[in-house]
Amino acid sequence: MNTILIIEDEPQVRGNIQEILQLSDFETLIAANGKIGLEIAQSKLPDLIICDIMMPELDGYSVLSALRKNEATINIPLIFVTAKAERSDFRQGMDFGADDYLTKPFTPEELLNAIASRLDKHASVERQTQAKLDELRMNIAHSLPHELNTPLNGILGMSQLLIESCSVMPDSEEVEIAELIYRSANRLNALVQRFLLYSDLELISKNPEKVRQIQDKKDKCLAEKIISEIALKKAIENCRQKDLKLDIQESTVQLPQENFSILIEELLENSFKFSLPSSEIKVLSKIEGNKFNLSVIDNGKGMAIEEINKIGAFVQFNRKLWEQQGSGLGLAIVQHIVKLYGGEFTIASIPEKGTIVSVSLPC
Repeated sequence: MNTILIIEDEPQVRGNIQEILQLSDFETLIAANGKIGLEIAQSKLPDLIICDIMMPELDGYSVLSALRKNEATINIPLIFVTAKAERSDFRQGMDFGADDYLTKPFTPEELLNAIASRLDKHASVERQTQAKLDELRMNIAHSLPHELNTPLNGILGMSQLLIESCSVMPDSEEVEIAELIYRSANRLNALVQRFLLYSDLELISKNPEKVRQIQDKKDKCLAEKIISEIALKKAIENCRQKDLKLDIQESTVQLPQENFSILIEELLENSFKFSLPSSEIKVLSKIEGNKFNLSVIDNGKGMAIEEINKIGAFVQFNRKLWEQQGSGLGLAIVQHIVKLYGGEFTIASIPEKGTIVSVSLPC
């Protein structure tokens, strides 16, 4: 049974609404003014709120504003009821985040239809959110254990071999095993650092004030040297120096050097990982107006449109066909960074043909 909070300062109107709702099998909570109503909403968390606008103590707009600033109440549907029927009043209510607007007097049918519509919409949004959470949990359950276990097994297995055989093992073999342990530990550390960065970016994206503070700093860096150095480093790591082609224009990009470096590293890592040796990887950049446009082009596995639309953390595609599995964090991190600094991120891809990842940033 749904619980509805009625915030209304007129006793007769409040009583009429309560009677209509109780006859329709809703549980009701009542408040005689906005201040009491806000306290009840925050403590009881009703399924829906019906709220007058013109009230003592705290008006309806102030109630709604407070509700939308509280994580616990931000998604509770709210229907304004008021005697004011001007279009500007209606628009103001919508701008504050109201879900619907009823003008007095209204019929029981109008009230119940508005409630049913809001509750149905809210339930639909919750189902979609739950489906996304379930998909994320499934992706994490499938990808994270493998990504953690692979380097962990290398660390455990090689270190055990070193311990058990060190007395009879030549020095050269000890060094080789130690290097394998180091590479496995490095891979594990990189995954952990990626996950922490992704988590930080997720938290920042949910905090408008934090986003504004970061954007107001106007940090800048020079793009050409960063791109060239990281691209060459990644090419060497993958033994593909001959595959790398650079066509880069110098530019000052409105992005901190650390974040720009992470962005370039993730883009190049992704292109080398999902393309075959001896296939070309191009990194192109140019200035267009006040925008710095960067493209990373590979001739790798490519992606279908539905796969591009699902890009995110812990999402993998064609796992059975490709040995490189990855955590899916790379492009998710790039998306967050680009959005955070007011840029645009697009992907154009054809399966089995290649991918063009494009980033546009203020310069």
